[in-house]
Amino acid sequence: MDPAISRPAVWLTTPPARTRRTIDLRQPISRPLAVLLRVLAITVIVGLTFERLADAQSQRDTFNEEDSMFKNSRRRSIAVAVIAVGLTVSFASHPLAGPGRNGSIRNVVLVHGAWADGSSWSRVIPLLQARGFNVAAAQLPLTSLADDVAAVKRAIDRMASAHSGPVVLVGHSYGGAVIGEAGNDPRVAALVYVAAFAPDQGESALGLLSAYPTAAPLGDHLSVDPSGFFTIDSAGVEDDFAQCLSSNEREILAATQGPTSIASLAGTSIAPAWKAKPSWYIIASRDRSIPPGLEESMATRMHALTTTLRTCHVAMLDEPFKVTDVILDAAGAR
Repeated sequence: MDPAISRPAVWLTTPPARTRRTIDLRQPISRPLAVLLRVLAITVIVGLTFERLADAQSQRDTFNEEDSMFKNSRRRSIAVAVIAVGLTVSFASHPLAGPGRNGSIRNVVLVHGAWADGSSWSRVIPLLQARGFNVAAAQLPLTSLADDVAAVKRAIDRMASAHSGPVVLVGHSYGGAVIGEAGNDPRVAALVYVAAFAPDQGESALGLLSAYPTAAPLGDHLSVDPSGFFTIDSAGVEDDFAQCLSSNEREILAATQGPTSIASLAGTSIAPAWKAKPSWYIIASRDRSIPPGLEESMATRMHALTTTLRTCHVAMLDEPFKVTDVILDAAGAR
């Protein structure tokens, strides 16, 4: 299940201490700077090699009696030359990290879950954009699974009209059920599930929760109105899916949540794309909205490349850097 998601202003005013960074040492330096440094390194090494060879030749011509000095100098020169060649081969065999290398995917469409909107990705979007990715966050109406899938397809269409090339489709929580259907679009090359439902044919998000032997604590905090729309009470937001965020953020999540139709949560999968496309899965080991054991079983069934994070249900808000890393892996950019 999903939280109501804070607006970007929350991140700007009260970021969690462990995700507030001025420099991310895990990220590679910019591509132009990396290229320049490599060229300079090779130039210096090759220049020193030729200088040593020239000095050695001069010494031999001038001081024949110091033949042993020349031999030692020549050995050192050969060693430097070998190092230069080795570094050059190493650079060639380990290309620069970042989008665009080796045909990596440059387009990412992010899909939120229930009680949320596109701003649930507010901490991941700038990290992807800083790496040169084209990013769009779909806005789901949360009125039915079919309506939500249609909204994601429109987002893919808009991305394709602006930027050519394949797409990585990322879904959080209920958004996993959505990308499982929308991911059949031929322009989608990879799927990333973030603490998300991954229903098989005939399954639904609500059905997966109901069938799992251990109930999710969040279920005790859901209520449904006469129109069939679910909401979460404040205690549920505080204790069961956003417990990894600050108190101020949790209050905002509770206040800004949007009702989600039972037609969305109970909508059944027709043809899950994860059966035919490479998939990645992030398990939130402290999730109290979807049992971590259920997440693990879905990831195993999908044969997904799996990462486990010690975080709550809103992994993309609590651990945006690590979630971004998995998206980069799916895009072939790490």
